[in-house]
Order: sequence, then C-alpha cells, then structure tokens
Amino acid sequence: MIDLTPLIPELFLIVWAIVVLIVDLFYKGKNGSLTGYLSMIGILITGFLLFRLVGYQGETGYPLYGDPGGKMWGGMFTTDGFALFFKMIILGSAFFTIGSSFGLVGRMSHHRGEYYALLLFSTIGMLFLVSAKELITLYVGLELTTIPLFILAAYNKTVKASAEAGLKYLVIGAASSAVLLYGLSIIYGLTGTTYLQQIAVNLAIYSGMTSGTVLALSFAMMMILAGLAFKLAVVPFHMWAPDVYEGAPTPITAFLSVGSKAAGLAAIIRIFCIMFYDYGLENDSANWSSIVAAIAAVTMVMGNVMAIRQSSIKRMLAYSSIAQAGYILIGLAAAPYLFHDVNIDFRGLGVASSAFYMFAYLFANMGAFAVVTIYSERTGSDKIADYAGLSKSSPMLAGVMTVFLLSLAGIPPLVGFLAKYYVFAAAVRAGLTWLVILALLMAVVSLYYYANVIRLMYLRPDPNPHKITPSFPAGLVLSLCGIGIFLFGFLPQSILEMALAAALSFTF
Repeated sequence: MIDLTPLIPELFLIVWAIVVLIVDLFYKGKNGSLTGYLSMIGILITGFLLFRLVGYQGETGYPLYGDPGGKMWGGMFTTDGFALFFKMIILGSAFFTIGSSFGLVGRMSHHRGEYYALLLFSTIGMLFLVSAKELITLYVGLELTTIPLFILAAYNKTVKASAEAGLKYLVIGAASSAVLLYGLSIIYGLTGTTYLQQIAVNLAIYSGMTSGTVLALSFAMMMILAGLAFKLAVVPFHMWAPDVYEGAPTPITAFLSVGSKAAGLAAIIRIFCIMFYDYGLENDSANWSSIVAAIAAVTMVMGNVMAIRQSSIKRMLAYSSIAQAGYILIGLAAAPYLFHDVNIDFRGLGVASSAFYMFAYLFANMGAFAVVTIYSERTGSDKIADYAGLSKSSPMLAGVMTVFLLSLAGIPPLVGFLAKYYVFAAAVRAGLTWLVILALLMAVVSLYYYANVIRLMYLRPDPNPHKITPSFPAGLVLSLCGIGIFLFGFLPQSILEMALAAALSFTF
C-alpha cells in the first residue's frame, strides 16, 4: 500500500488552491481580500503539516530530518531534511508575496482568485521540485513551478512592460527547459536510469569510460547546469532577469527572486551533489566545482557592477539578485571538496552555507521588494531618485528599507552578514581563497548602491512628500521580515543546525 503521508502538505495545498478559486467564484467583495487571507492561511497550514513530518520514518526506517538516504516510493520523492529546509524557505516567500499583493489585487477588476491560485500552484511545483530524487519527477516539478510564473509575470496585461516581461520569460524559460531536458536525456542514455543515486552508482562503475563517453557526460553536465542556472539568473543565463523583474508585478518579482531561486538552487544541489558526487573532482575534464566557482565569480562582478548604473529600484534589485546568486554559489562550489574533509564537522558546510544564505536572503529581499511595492502603489514611481526624503515623510518605511538593504550588503549584526561569513568560511576551508577575496571586493561595491538609496532617503529633501501607511498584510510582511533579520542575526544557531542537518543528505 502506498504511503501518502510524505505528500500530505502538497496534496492539501492543491485542494486549498482549488478552494480559493471556488470561493472567488462566489465571493462578491470588491477588493479580493478574502481570497488573499485564505491563501495566507493555506500557506500557514501547509507549513504546519510540513513541521509534523519532522521525525516521520519512511521506507528506510530513518527519521526524515537528516536521513542520509531519504528513500520513499522507490526513491522518486523524498521529504528529507534538505527538502524540509528549502520548503520552509519557499513557503515563507509565498506567504510574503501574498501579503504584499493585496494592494495590487485590490486594483484588479477581475481574475483576483486566479492570481492567488496561480501563486499557490507555482508554490506546489516548487515543493515537488525540492523533493525530487528522480529526473522525470524533477522535470515535472520544474514545469509546474515555471508555467504559472509565465502567466503571473504578464498579469498586468494592460501594462506593456508586464506583457513584455511575460513573453520574454516564456520564450527564454522554454529554451532553458529544452536545454535541461536534453542534458537529462543524455544522462539517461549513458547510465540507463533516471534515479539520482543510481546514476551516481553507475557513473562510479563506469569510471574507466572512454574519452568519447567522458565528453558526452561533460556536455550533459553543462546542459543541465545551464538549464537550472536560468532559475538562479546567474551569468551568462541572466539576461532575462532585469527586464522581467522590472516589468512583472512587484510582488511577483519578489517571488521570482526568492522562491524560484530557492527551488532552482535545491535542484542544482540535488543533481550535482548526488549524481556527480565524486566525479567532478576525479576528472579534470568534468570538474563541475571549478565551473560553478567561475560562474559565481563572473555573476558577482556582473551583478554588482551593473546595479550601480540603474535608475529604477526594481532593476537595481534585479541586478542585486543576480549578484546574490553568485554569493550563494560559493558554498556549492566548495561543497564537493568538503565532502571528504578530515574534520567531520566541516563535511556538510558547503551545502549548509548555501542553504543558510538562501534563508537569510528570504527576509532581506522579500522585505525590500515589499517596501518597493508599497511605495510604488502610493506614488506610481519605481525611480530611485524619488525615494529622496522618505525618512521625513514615512520614517517607518525608510527605517525598514535601510535594514533590508544593509542585510543584503552583509553589514553586522544583521543575518546577511552571517550568511556571507559562512559561505566565505566554506570556500576558505575548500581552498577557494581567491573566490572569497573577489567576493569581499564585490561586497564593498554592493555597499555603494545600497548606501545610495539610504543616502537619498535620509540626506536629500523630498520635493513631493508622501506619508505612506502600509495596509495590515503589507505591514505584517515588513514586520516579519525585519524581525527575521535581527532574530536570526543574533540567534542563528537553530537555523544553522537545521541547515547542517539538511546537508547530511549529501555526506554519505
């Protein structure tokens, strides 16, 4: 008999998304707040159901949290500690996105329920994606994640920029999906299986493969990395991000920059830290760690340098998001070197540091985009120059924006500082000191454009003052993000332990 217990959170959220659609069909309210609150409640219940899975024992008899095997349903789907950690981030990003969307949805004349339902369906796809330990399951989860986002990016269909964003995202997303699928098909052809751990075993058995086979495997690895790098918006697969982030509704931009990025990161870690567990270090022609390190370096430089030139705060945060993805990849680049570290306490540090960075990034980036959403709804402007004097007219909004930007820059004692510290520590331990030096230099560069916004808010007069009071849902988002930045900046131990437990899945 099939045990559906691990799938209860996803099944519940599917049903809840349908309920939201039905309620919207009969609800005659003018602003769609009921469906918004229902969606937020659904996310909270899903989180509670996920929490109840901690300690559940699947087919292996191991507790799921920290289970090194995580085998369920023949290994297709798992809710191990790694999946639970990233599902927590994804649900958090969905909750904050919905809370930031009330003003946007309130201005819609129709299709309010569909907006929230599409958000929930995309969230479901992300939950499936981070639990996939088999290639077909992973690809289906990726498509379920992406297709609703194509629609949501173009949801303001009367706005030309939004329609353009949706079309660009669709075209480039389809192309990246095809590239990924081609790479996966080559892996299946070489190994005869779609299960990640069995692929790793088969590659170990075929360690004496011919040069032609090595070339095919290297090509497949590059195709897979390129297809998934699109989700992270890392260089050179980043060109879609600034235009899509600027044109899409701002809450959806936030969801793309955090939720979609978290799901893509989890998929990359799953594939490269299971399928190619040892292969990249033993074969210089297929050393994926060096490739990831190079991508991280170029991404940090490109993202930070381009962010300086932007006059739109959404485009600035788009390039900032690209740069942040580079920092996140530092931990992944260090991961395979640390799997065999003589000190067992460091073996999971690479994966754990990237996971912790993603958690810290959730609060800072969602909070910053929430401020941008609130400000643009009140003023109709996304120009950085228009934030001048905000501290005088709306001191609370300027204050929380300052906290979010400083956390993104990595200023202590905020959680963003610890996030950078741990990925840097992992890289130094792995011998990637050059990458850390470059990252430190780029962190200084990032402080310039983050501080520029703060300077305008506090040191420039406001020619058109706007006293902005957030709605209750938006205020809740700002409060939770601000609390998270300080709480986990001062008391990070519990999250670090969870991230390290999640990393145990890749240190067998």
